[in-house]
Amino acid sequence: MPLEKEDGAKVLQLITSRYNAREWRKKIEKTLSLPPSGLKDEDQRKAFLYLKVGLQAYKSRRADPPSWIVGGFATKEVIDRALFKPTVIDSSFTKDQVTEFFGEDPGSDVNEAWWEDMLVNWFEEPEEEGDDTSDAESSEESESAAEDAEAADSTENSSRAKKTTI
Repeated sequence: MPLEKEDGAKVLQLITSRYNAREWRKKIEKTLSLPPSGLKDEDQRKAFLYLKVGLQAYKSRRADPPSWIVGGFATKEVIDRALFKPTVIDSSFTKDQVTEFFGEDPGSDVNEAWWEDMLVNWFEEPEEEGDDTSDAESSEESESAAEDAEAADSTENSSRAKKTTI
């Protein structure tokens, strides 16, 4: 289940306000490595993608795993660019939207425990009730179809073998 709007805003505020705090750098890098589908709000998703691409370190895309520049001048430049010209994120963005997401500290309730809960919520998918029985039936049907196909293949192969020897 993707993050709600409040938690998504806290994630973006965390990335853009605590990037110089050494104890948060690894957590911010881990957050940037997550897929953008974890954010429910479309504007937050666009801002997240902007940060993800803007902070990605230049490396060989084929040989090296992705990494991010977190902390220092490069991070500040990416954030300031979005605050100065919000249209770098998306053509429909306004300065108010960007200042809502970027630069402001999310507060003292955003700590390591909150961050770990956020990671769980980022990936958690609610289970549909009633799908278990249909999945079990369809898997049984596919297994029996596979067995039938194997049996047909084995009889076909044995009849070919007999024809060639005669």
